[in-house]
Amino acid sequence: FQIGPSRIFARSTCGKSIDRITKQTLTQRSFSNKISSMGSSIETNESIEKIKRTKVKQIFEGDEKILGEEVIVKGWVRTKRSQKSFTFLEINDGSNLKGLQAVIGEDISSFNETGKITTGCSVALRGVVKESPGKGQKYELSVSEVRLIGECPKDYPLQKKRHSQEFLRGIAHLRPRTNTIAAVSRVRSALAYSTHKFFQESGFQFIQTPIITGSDCEGAGEMFRVTTLPLNALPLNDRKGIDFQKDFFGKPAFLTVSGQLSAEAYACALGDVYTFGPTFRAENSQTTRHLAEFQMIEPEMAFADLFDAMENAEMFVKMVVSHVLENCADEMKF
Repeated sequence: FQIGPSRIFARSTCGKSIDRITKQTLTQRSFSNKISSMGSSIETNESIEKIKRTKVKQIFEGDEKILGEEVIVKGWVRTKRSQKSFTFLEINDGSNLKGLQAVIGEDISSFNETGKITTGCSVALRGVVKESPGKGQKYELSVSEVRLIGECPKDYPLQKKRHSQEFLRGIAHLRPRTNTIAAVSRVRSALAYSTHKFFQESGFQFIQTPIITGSDCEGAGEMFRVTTLPLNALPLNDRKGIDFQKDFFGKPAFLTVSGQLSAEAYACALGDVYTFGPTFRAENSQTTRHLAEFQMIEPEMAFADLFDAMENAEMFVKMVVSHVLENCADEMKF
């Protein structure tokens, strides 16, 4: 279900568009569409679509005014626990480390949907926010309507236990759903945001330096080569060397090891600039101190001395660390 700025696209698993409706149309008339997703058929109607989705993080960060509010929560099922007349779901939508407990009673009309729900399913829940009597949770959702968006096979590999990083590498498409990878992703996002915020508010210009380059900036390390030449039949020149004139750029090309060279040139025209982009190093080292790819921040300042650079670096570190501690406290504790 892909939502763009002005349109909603409902797509089947084969990628064909089966419905296209503008947001303006959505507010003018009711509609009911059956959408195929992972082999399941669900019905989307006004009752659950009219209310704007509320993220789990917003619910937990809300004050007591949110109690009694009717909300729509959409996310993925972390755990399911069924009793005689109630079903308990833990829903996580990626906005928060901790999931939201949803309590579904057998008296609601869509209770039968819970029989299809398993760990990993995506669901939409309509309900009222209530104070939770359970320990370690501030609020819970008393559900009045359940919609199964996407089914999940019974052999879904992520269960309620810790998985090793080696195991998660084998299911790379699912590991962002784990607490560890999700927490790291939110911290990285906060760091990136605060990095741009700091430099922009300090009067720096953001420079997008080339990723493919012919320069070995400062001889910083081994470089990954980029070529379109056929590796099984490399063209040779008169000296029996590789004829790079027949390559895409007509010369050797590599993935950049640093954007500093370009940043220095721009600093001599724009004053204070910074780069923040992908950087590649081809050292074949398996230690935790070496990465083949990473994001590097490189500020360059015109008419500045060592003390200016030191002050800039100190203020930058203070701001990004403060921002992360303020906005990702749960992730850092985890």
